[in-house]
Amino acid sequence: MKKIEILDSTLRDGAQGEGISFSVQDKIHICQALDELGVEYIEAGNPGSNPKDMEFFQEMKKVSLTSSKLCAFGSTRRKDIKCSEDSNLQSLLAAGTSHVVVFGKSWTFQVTDIIKTSLEENLNMIRETCEFLRENDRSVIYDAEHFFTGYTEDRNYAMQTLKAAVDGGAEVLCLCETKGGFMIDECRKAVSDVVKTFGKQVKIGIHTHNDSGLAVANSLIAVQEGAVHVQGVLLGFGERTGNANLSTIIPDLQCKMGYECIPQENIQKLTSICKRVSEITNISMNSQLPYVGSSAFAHKAGMHIDAVLKNPFAYEHITPETVGNSRVFLMSEVAGRSTIMEKIQKFAPSIQKSDPIVKEIIAKMKELEFQGYQFEGADGSFELLVRKEIGKYRPFFNLCYYKTSGENPRIEKDLYSFAQIKIDVDGHFQIAAGEGNGPVNALDNALRQALMPFYPSVSEIHLIDYKVRVLDGKSATASRVRVLIESSDGKDSWTTMGVSYDVVEASWLAIVDSIEYKLIKDIEKRYQKLL
Repeated sequence: MKKIEILDSTLRDGAQGEGISFSVQDKIHICQALDELGVEYIEAGNPGSNPKDMEFFQEMKKVSLTSSKLCAFGSTRRKDIKCSEDSNLQSLLAAGTSHVVVFGKSWTFQVTDIIKTSLEENLNMIRETCEFLRENDRSVIYDAEHFFTGYTEDRNYAMQTLKAAVDGGAEVLCLCETKGGFMIDECRKAVSDVVKTFGKQVKIGIHTHNDSGLAVANSLIAVQEGAVHVQGVLLGFGERTGNANLSTIIPDLQCKMGYECIPQENIQKLTSICKRVSEITNISMNSQLPYVGSSAFAHKAGMHIDAVLKNPFAYEHITPETVGNSRVFLMSEVAGRSTIMEKIQKFAPSIQKSDPIVKEIIAKMKELEFQGYQFEGADGSFELLVRKEIGKYRPFFNLCYYKTSGENPRIEKDLYSFAQIKIDVDGHFQIAAGEGNGPVNALDNALRQALMPFYPSVSEIHLIDYKVRVLDGKSATASRVRVLIESSDGKDSWTTMGVSYDVVEASWLAIVDSIEYKLIKDIEKRYQKLL
């Protein structure tokens, strides 16, 4: 297999995405996750741009990476100044990484109108920066910013900027499609030209943005034209519409096109590591991401599901296990008996497709969906429904009552609701109170307090996402609502829901399902260990 170097820029270019803010500890954890995946390079930030990035690089000196090389990122020297006097370059050296990524201008407009210097001085800035870093024992990856725009407007000058980097000792020329607007043929032409001109001297790389929806496609085209270094962000987030998505590029190259991007045994970790990075970043992972999304191998139509149960090749381009994902059969009014059977037989293998209970489950499911439930998005609640219908369910507690109240103005910051609850656990009554930022938060806190003495693992559950959908907008504040929550215990995640005219009650139903789902899974895991 031909080797393709992967550089992940989650901690640098990805950090420029809207709503993304990493702590130093977040960045360390993401580095460890990417190292476990086996990417070649981790572009971890610009030490000259802010104190937090410099603190991170100092902390990373205490962390051992086994597969990945950490890279500091920065610009070429400023105009009309010596490299030795440039504070940004001094920060790059102080970061202590063996590899650095420096960017320079390829587009004449950027040179003359943005940084306001001469074309010749820009070439000097590129060459001298690379020379300076090489003299200080750093391996240099040169990012040619706005290369494709510069190439289109003035090919000769754009190529001169690359030559300046090569003359300065850069080991990789990475062509940056910075504005993300170039079409496939334009990208192919430019990369092919650069590979023919410089490909025997240095490695050629590609860095694309997704403004035209072509970041992945242009990255793959670049590899076909001879690029051997690909930059992107694991989950594709970043400024504007995001960066090239490595969770798609890596399996495309490795599973479909015959290249090696990461160690072959690590490709099965891809989904779990993407989920880990998503949790650390505190964003909801797009369910429809290719390969790693929760819907990537999800089937809903009855005929599709029936075919997949007979042979997954009918509707799946690879087996989900290849990338560490799993097949999902969505529960809805269009699902057939084959779908229901796949779920039921997890708990009751003896039940057959012709058994009357299957018909009863389908009828119950359709009745609930008419009321506003949507089981395709709530795997945990559907599993509990099946368990209840086939007699494989026992409640972990019974509710005696709950009460919620609120105060306005707030008594304390982020604290204006209170809840009281009484539950019965096998004849043992427990009363607890909670306070929180809203009635649902207060009720959740009260329920956890009440359950902890009986079920300590409840403390492991944390909320990943909370959604409220109004089902009948015409009824205004009297509308029925559906609450969908996604929960995790740090290892697994699951989704549950509740429907009611009262948003607190709908939330309560979803929370109870979430807790009971977790407790059932805990029991099953303990049982499996005994076998």
